[in-house]
This record gives sequence, structure tokens and C-alpha cells, in this order.
Amino acid sequence: MSLIRLFRRDPSSTPLPYTASPLLLFFRDILLVLRYSWALPGILLPLRLGHTTPLDELYLSFGSLVSFLLQILLTIAQIAFLVSIPLMIIFQIPAFWIFVYIAIAVGLNYAVCMLALNGFERILVSNVPGTTQQSHGRECWFFINGVANSKHWLQNNIDQLAYTFGRKITGIHNCTAGLVFDLIECLIQRCFSYATGDIRSAYHLLKRELLNPNCDKVVIILHSQGGIEGGLVIDWLLDELPQDLLHKLEVYTFGNAANHFNNPRQSSTCQPIVRSIGHIEHYANSQDPVSHLGVLDFTNVPNRYIGRLFIRPGSGHMMNQHYLDTMFTLGPDHRVLESNAFMDMEVDMKWSESDRLLNGRDESREMTLLPMPNIEIANPQAGSLLSNGSQVWHVKDFSRLWQYRNGGTPGRAPGI
Repeated sequence: MSLIRLFRRDPSSTPLPYTASPLLLFFRDILLVLRYSWALPGILLPLRLGHTTPLDELYLSFGSLVSFLLQILLTIAQIAFLVSIPLMIIFQIPAFWIFVYIAIAVGLNYAVCMLALNGFERILVSNVPGTTQQSHGRECWFFINGVANSKHWLQNNIDQLAYTFGRKITGIHNCTAGLVFDLIECLIQRCFSYATGDIRSAYHLLKRELLNPNCDKVVIILHSQGGIEGGLVIDWLLDELPQDLLHKLEVYTFGNAANHFNNPRQSSTCQPIVRSIGHIEHYANSQDPVSHLGVLDFTNVPNRYIGRLFIRPGSGHMMNQHYLDTMFTLGPDHRVLESNAFMDMEVDMKWSESDRLLNGRDESREMTLLPMPNIEIANPQAGSLLSNGSQVWHVKDFSRLWQYRNGGTPGRAPGI
């Protein structure tokens, strides 16, 4: 069975363009959430409580327990708060007291999140020794977290990323307001293209480094809601920066919740295909409900979600525990193991003749991974593939991010 695949939809249910009416998009997103509500337990499962490491989200440490328990309490309180407002209207409570109630509830929620979960720092740096090697001095790596992420969990995320890729990682904190309010913020960002403070911070940092002549490569890793925020930042960068600077940018997402991901071709006739952003890859668990609301639901819409897509059979949405631990497994020495079940999985490669004719692809440089007609895959060994027509490969043969493990550097490859 092919690892990399699409969850095909009925053509009649093709989603609205992301430039459609924000209110209509908001309504359709709510229906989409209800459609995949069956998969909500897949966010936390498998718990793997007996196999967690100190950097995992559900590891039994003081910081993780505080973050998890407070998120549960905030979720209960926020659901009760949202239910209480229409009840107050039904029982004809004066509008003045309703507004006072809302102000007090939101104020208390903000205070708890700021003091107990978020702190006052918005930019964090990984605390892993030996990740500032001179050979990586002209690279800048960033990370934007997803929903319900406390400062403690963000620090764990960027530390594990630093161990995994042997680089210093700068974390841009997408502060949590509690799970329910975070999900509402996701819908507002996605449907209304609303730029929160962390989106503006990310845009400023990425643009500064892309314009920096001493920086040759800018890498941003996005998780969950961070995919929505990163997608909006990319839209702004595409509007403002020249192509040669944008080509310094590489983007890697996990459990991406965005409804679009732009990367236009530099020319409609250029062969091989060259896109503005140097490289984009998406990683998703097949039973991750957030991925179903984002990358897995929208990737099959032509020219809407550009990038390679790698789907791992399984559930879970947490960055360290369900994505990095399974796709870039660390050994006891905090170095990525050379083998794991996901990267060793086989993929079936086939040619798509109709897709090649429609899109003008160059067979000597690119190929399509069926059944994914709009996902372009760089061909690492074109000669052997051309002579055989189709061949079995492993995931690690196509993952550019895998080549960065343990401080490595990929060879030059065509961007997507």
C-alpha cells in the first residue's frame, strides 16, 4: 500500500476558495469541524505514557502536568462560558451585566494564561549545547507552535528540534488562550486572514533574515495552527520580496491546519518547474483530526496547497510525542537514529502521463506521486526511474528534511 496518498473528496464538494466570503468560509469551517469530530480523540492518542521522554508533551514532569491540567480546566470553563451567554440572553439579563460578565471572564482567562502558561517572552531560543556550529552560521531556523502550547511545551519543542537537526532553533510563541479560544482564533485567522501579534513577529523576523546578506538559508518549521500563521506570513512575503530572496526560504509543516499554502511558479513555461520558495514539505498523521481539517482536506485542490506531502498511518497531533518521536526518532544520545518505521516505509512511484501533459512537467527532472496529481516530487535518481517506469522507494529517499538530521546538509535539489 502506498504511504503517500490523498483522501479524495467528491468533486461536487470542492471547498470554497480561500479568498471567498469570510463569513461563508467560517460557516463551512464549522461544518468541516463537525464532519471530523469523530477523530477528536486522535489528537491525544496514543498516549504512550510508559514510553515518553522528558521532552514529550505528556511526560510526567511538573511543567507538563501544570500545562495539561490547566488546559483541561480552561476547556471546561470556556465551554461553560460560551453556553452561559445565550442562556443569559434567554433569561433577559440586562445587557450591561452581560458585558460585565464577559469582561471579567475574558480578563480572568487572560490572566491565568499569561501568568501560568505563556509568560511574557514571545521569542525563545533552544537550550541545546553544540548547535551553533560554524558550518551552520549562515542559516536561520525558526519554529511556530500550534494550539494550546504553553511556554514550557514550546521550549521542549525547540529543544527537541535542536537535537534533531543540530541547529539553534528560534521559537516564535503562538500564545495559548485555552484550547477552545485557540480553536476559535484558528477559524478567525483562517477565514478572515487576521494577523495576530505572533504572525506579525514571525513576518518581521523572517523578512529581516531573508534580507540579511549574511544569511544564506532561512528554514521555518510549523505545527498545527502554526501552519495557518506561517501560510499568512508567506502570503505577505510573496507580495513584498524578490524571487531570489524568497528562494532562500524552506518550509516544513507538521499537522498543518491551514486551508491553503502558496508557492507560485516563477514562470508558466520554465522547465524544470521553479517555484518562488526554495522548498516546502508537509508531514501528517493519517488519523490526526487537525490534519484532516487542513492539509489532508485541501491538498487535492489544484494549485492551492503546494508542497510534498508525507502521510504516516496513525493518529496523534502533538509535535514531539506524535510527530518528531515517530518520524525523527532520537536515540539515548539525543541523535536521530538512522532507521525508523516511518522513514523506512516503502512508496510506490508511478508516472502520471496526463498530469505531465496538462502541467508541462519535465520528465528528466520531476515526477508525480500517484494518486496525487498536484504534488510534485523531486526525482533523486532520474536515470533508474526512467528506465524502469516505476520503482519502490523509501520515504527517506524523498524527505529533504531527513537530510538535515544530526546537523547534516542536503545536496542541491529542485525546489517545490
